[in-house]
Amino acid sequence: MNNSPIPPFYSTLKQTFGFDEFRHGQEQTISQLLNSHSSLSIFPTGSGKSLCYQLTALHLPHLTLVVSPLLALMKDQLEFLAGKGIAAASIDSTLTPDQNQQVMADTRSGKIKILMVSVERFKNERFRQFIDSVNVSMLVVDEAHCISEWGHNFRPDYLKLPAYRQELNIPLVLLLTATATKKVKNDMAGKFSIAPEHIVQTGFYRANLDLAVVPVSTQYKNQQLLTSIQQQSGCGIVYVTLQQSAEQVAEFLVRNQLNAKAYHAGFVSDQRQSIQNEFMSGKVDIIVATIAFGMGIDKSDIRFVIHYDLPKSIENYSQEIGRAGRDGLPSNCITLANLDGLNTVENFVFGDTPELSGIEHVLANIKAECQNGRWELQGLSLSNASNIRQLPMKTLLVQLELYGVVKPLFSYFADFKYKFTTSKEDVLNTFKGERREFLQAVFQHSKFKKIWGEPDFDALFKHYQCERSRVVTALEYLQESRLIVLETKKITEVYRVNEMELADPSLATNLQKYFFDKEQSEIKRIAALVRFFELDKCLSRNLSLYFDDNQVTENCGHCSVCRKQVAKLDYSSPINWPNDQQLKSYLTELIEHMKHKTSAELSIETQSRFLTGLMVPLFSRNKVKQLSGFACCENIRYQDVRNKVAQF
Repeated sequence: MNNSPIPPFYSTLKQTFGFDEFRHGQEQTISQLLNSHSSLSIFPTGSGKSLCYQLTALHLPHLTLVVSPLLALMKDQLEFLAGKGIAAASIDSTLTPDQNQQVMADTRSGKIKILMVSVERFKNERFRQFIDSVNVSMLVVDEAHCISEWGHNFRPDYLKLPAYRQELNIPLVLLLTATATKKVKNDMAGKFSIAPEHIVQTGFYRANLDLAVVPVSTQYKNQQLLTSIQQQSGCGIVYVTLQQSAEQVAEFLVRNQLNAKAYHAGFVSDQRQSIQNEFMSGKVDIIVATIAFGMGIDKSDIRFVIHYDLPKSIENYSQEIGRAGRDGLPSNCITLANLDGLNTVENFVFGDTPELSGIEHVLANIKAECQNGRWELQGLSLSNASNIRQLPMKTLLVQLELYGVVKPLFSYFADFKYKFTTSKEDVLNTFKGERREFLQAVFQHSKFKKIWGEPDFDALFKHYQCERSRVVTALEYLQESRLIVLETKKITEVYRVNEMELADPSLATNLQKYFFDKEQSEIKRIAALVRFFELDKCLSRNLSLYFDDNQVTENCGHCSVCRKQVAKLDYSSPINWPNDQQLKSYLTELIEHMKHKTSAELSIETQSRFLTGLMVPLFSRNKVKQLSGFACCENIRYQDVRNKVAQF
């Protein structure tokens, strides 16, 4: 007979969350955390990952800080926590200044137990000063595969989380994800020094999901979609690649008497929320969506997920089908497959690889702008000047950190301005002694235009010997006390520069090789997806093996391969190229258009991006989209276009 005492968190499970028992893996994760062991938990989508931090937070003395990649995810979690009477909040772009101040005040006072933020929030000088003043018991990273360069949704800013955790002295970390290969799992754990025995993986296989790959030409795809949906019962999601497709397919389904709506990131926030609410409440049966839909969608009775277009990767596929059948009842996951959309998925990858000239421009900028071993960066202007998109620019900066060329010191807002909500005298009379003198100096050394004042940090240092950080903290305090309204803009990142490493003559080519290798890795990931859909062995088993779950039988009995329906994917029709003369004419027009705008010769890469319609800052600035040849090869694979341009 087992007489060991029941852990106190069991009563919290029942009393606060209303559950009688834990799901597989939850108890182990919570127990480890409450015994001060940082943990990585890998559970299938919809298996209750969030409960691991929500329940743990109630048993920790201080704040639990949750980093979440999407605003919609945060809002869903906050709604759930509010329903359970748990004090939680977020600091995000939707808050008014007053709401923001209230959240900060409630967090400082200990009223808030769980605070949710995006990873980008850490770049905010004001936020980092604020969070440094609060005791934090645990850092939670949701969708933690974003930390890994080998993960499918790698986000460069996530790489900085281990450093933030050290700077803020946060004792405990919980990483949560549903999709991690063995390589990604080890990478995540290593970055936060999580011991192998504290990795909780519950298994990937879900017996209630029927996986089917249906090869179909584009001209018959709508009819096949209609047939597939008519064979289903209940509600479902149809995933497409492009926003335009979402609307067209939804219109087709409506014309065929189905209760469907489109959903994509191009809709305004209120519209997206309204459509999501209609689906959640059962007013809409079918959502036709880009991947913008689904993160945080906790609807248990989704009976089918259909991929109208190829997903971006096996990881994306598994995440998207994971939204079906969370109630454990049989659900169908159907892919309408051909190779027509392959170029669209691949071209997203090629558009993000910086050219060597762009990387060299960034390195030259660091050398030219470096003063006293420091370099200041405003990302958008450098992105435009170097012709590197903003996401790969972030990745480049992280790589420069890893090479030891730059080290981030802090971020600050270049522009501060404030206005009084009461008279200046009333503000000064609130303080005494040196604090009053200090504020008097801040106000005296502010340049006022009408009612708004901008502090002159250099003059303040010269005349009062006060550091910038003290001025910022004081302005923050005055805003919290409702004595001023404070506005900030133009975020500037400050780095320390190692000039010896920067002088390495092979640096630019090494960085270019990194991006090229990353590009090839992504292209291989897409090839692996096509191979997966064409497998002649059980799909469920092979999907589980991909995610390091070996506890699956040889044949699941509920996938198209087990039903002896092996798929072979092909193009719906031959690829239509413009003739060579026409392509040369388009490129001549581009070169003429750009002649007076840049002294640099247009590279093969730039010309290929023009023909395939891949936007880069150079094109946006110079209105290249209006030229007749732009995107004339958008239905052709980028590598094939590049090979063609190289021959001219």
